[in-house]
Amino acid sequence: METKKKLRCPLGVPGGMLAALIGLFGIVYNIIYFNWTELIISFALFLLAMPFIRITMMVHSANDRLDELERKIQK
Repeated sequence: METKKKLRCPLGVPGGMLAALIGLFGIVYNIIYFNWTELIISFALFLLAMPFIRITMMVHSANDRLDELERKIQK
């Protein structure tokens, strides 16, 4: 029987993807309707969401590596 893995940052990656999609949709929408002020806000949201996803994934992989090292030490 497999042991359960810890649940880490359950909304980090999906939340970042949702923010990136909203930003991307806002960019397209505001370009079509020539709304330049809100285009800047959508572009900023998109630029903030992309690194957020990457950082969250790096934290997940680092925590998995630490768990593996802890398990090896305990044996």
